[in-house]
Amino acid sequence: MPTVDDILEEVSEFGRFQKQAFLTLCLLSAAFAPIYVGIVFLAFTPDHRCLSPGVAELSRRCGWSLAEELNYTVPGPGAMGEAFPRQCRGYEVDWNRSALSCVDPLAGLATNRSHLPLGPCRHGWVYDTHGSSIVTEFNLVCDDSWKVDLFQSCVNLGFFLGSLGVGYIADRFGRKLCLLATSLISAVLGVLMAAAQDYPSLLLFRLLQGLVSKGSWTSGYVLITEFVGLGYRRTVAILYQMAFTVGLLLLSGVAYAIPHWRWLQLAISLPAFLSLLCYWCVPESPRWLLSQKRNTQVIKIMDHIAQKNGKSPLADLKMLSLQEDVTEKLSPSFADLFRTPHLRKYTFILMYLWFTSSVLYQGLIMHVGATGGNLYLDFFYSALVEFPAAFIILATTDRCGLIRPLAASNLVAGAACFVMVFLSHALKSKLPTLAPRGRELRGHSPHVSSPPPCVSCADLHWLNITAACVGRMGITIVFQMVCLVNAELYPTFISTA
Repeated sequence: MPTVDDILEEVSEFGRFQKQAFLTLCLLSAAFAPIYVGIVFLAFTPDHRCLSPGVAELSRRCGWSLAEELNYTVPGPGAMGEAFPRQCRGYEVDWNRSALSCVDPLAGLATNRSHLPLGPCRHGWVYDTHGSSIVTEFNLVCDDSWKVDLFQSCVNLGFFLGSLGVGYIADRFGRKLCLLATSLISAVLGVLMAAAQDYPSLLLFRLLQGLVSKGSWTSGYVLITEFVGLGYRRTVAILYQMAFTVGLLLLSGVAYAIPHWRWLQLAISLPAFLSLLCYWCVPESPRWLLSQKRNTQVIKIMDHIAQKNGKSPLADLKMLSLQEDVTEKLSPSFADLFRTPHLRKYTFILMYLWFTSSVLYQGLIMHVGATGGNLYLDFFYSALVEFPAAFIILATTDRCGLIRPLAASNLVAGAACFVMVFLSHALKSKLPTLAPRGRELRGHSPHVSSPPPCVSCADLHWLNITAACVGRMGITIVFQMVCLVNAELYPTFISTA
């Protein structure tokens, strides 16, 4: 009795039909990238300082340049270890006084500026950028800077909660329906985020988007791996994840072209509607239909695949069977992950790997740094290292299996991050008076700090960059291989749930 894999060998394991379905689903994988790490551009924090009433008028009256205005009216970097004092505190001075001179106006108030009282930014902030972000619009700086982390935490919480239900939906109602529903909802929520008028609404839409967006990516992953033959399954799974990397590269270009966060959010949300093309281009998974005893639809789909691939219709399709042991049930539940000692061990190990790789991967992306100045190039270059990671997986898995490369990549990523801690500490110790560096976004004022001036500092800086790239490549290998291990280690009725 032939199985789906047997039929795919006869109608082509990766023919024209599979290639068309693969390219269509890759659009979905690329569109997921801005949802996962778009915070880098949506919530960038430019250099900022307290908005002080009267400073603008005094600067205009005195004809100051921006550098002179900053020198005369903004506090210095402060004591070592004090977090962003010049960005979160301002002089408690009435800048509307007519007695203030144009040459060092604070000299008449105190012989030493450090003796002048400092206070919080009561009137808001001035941001040195021609663009905008959720930080600049909702003033998520200083005491409210934690709200940026909460913004990203909401989508991660959504990923976690959504993953608990997406497997059931995909198994109960089908992979295709799950993909279409979650993709459509995610796209609509992305548009609503672009129109959000307050921070709580933004958080709500972000959380809801997290609930469904990971489900659409996972459904696409399962669909494409179930359409191809066994010999192409690993390769297609890795290339599907490489489409996510392509999405990262495109994100940096789109963010450079659109520096305003609302328009950027809209621009990265609208392409998600293209995933609805799957309704016409990608049929339901024959494996899932067979598990639901819907053999008539399976026969039609396999005939369509054969015709699309230029093969003759097969006569033995009516005898098609699902390759599952008769003792296995096709109604999976969450408890199945812990039913036997071996499954419990696999589950706890994979849960730990998912958690650590997710945290480290996002952390390294948030720490983007390859040129030391331009955020767009930093992001672009750091994403490029994911391509060698994919090629390493393709080159090693057939020869070495999955476990050894997975363990080695974990060690490399951990060692690289461990080295980064010491390099960052050494760099800071050599520059005790250097103010915290800002990122040079397009439109920023020229007073952004330049790279470390000393030769040894520059060497440490580039060593830190190298370690970050090695860590990024290592954790990318781990992330991609965990998906493969998850699919191959568990029985089919659990891994697709």
